[in-house]
Amino acid sequence: MGTEDAPTPAAEALAPRPASASHVVLSQLMEVTDANVLGNVHGGVLMRLADTAAALAAAKHAGGPCVTVSVDQMVFREPVHVGDLVTFRASVNGVGTTSLECGVRIEAERLRTGEVVHASSAYFVYVAIDDAGRPRPVPPLVAETPEERRRQREAEMRRANRIRHREELERARSAAEAQGEEPAARGSMDP
Repeated sequence: MGTEDAPTPAAEALAPRPASASHVVLSQLMEVTDANVLGNVHGGVLMRLADTAAALAAAKHAGGPCVTVSVDQMVFREPVHVGDLVTFRASVNGVGTTSLECGVRIEAERLRTGEVVHASSAYFVYVAIDDAGRPRPVPPLVAETPEERRRQREAEMRRANRIRHREELERARSAAEAQGEEPAARGSMDP
């Protein structure tokens, strides 16, 4: 095989990667400093750790740094208590050109009883960035199992919903401006 047949580093970086290669498992004991005023673990603590696990999954798939673009959804199903061992299972569910959607399943193990509950699920969207901080392409995702294919299909549905929602907002804002309403200020709290 001559050197002309060898894949370039750029081609290798964009070779399809299996969803299983992005899996990340992160576990942490919940402590008193993680509690809210009700005595449960604060949702923001869980969100931060879920973001960390998902960002690691995104970086593994993209082969480099990724930044959080949005939290598409986070559902709290069961309370998490101080003293629980919380496990975050993250993987890439779907990819675009430069973006990746990662899902995170959060389980809490009650260490005194051994009971494990599905405490939360979340979906985060990331963009892979280059050394200058600009978006860069990510490899295609290969879903190998029925579960991975289901996650990929659902990720595509969520992406289509995000795009449709953004377009609807843009149309509504343009219509409001055409009727003489003030345009949304840059940097406002609106998406």
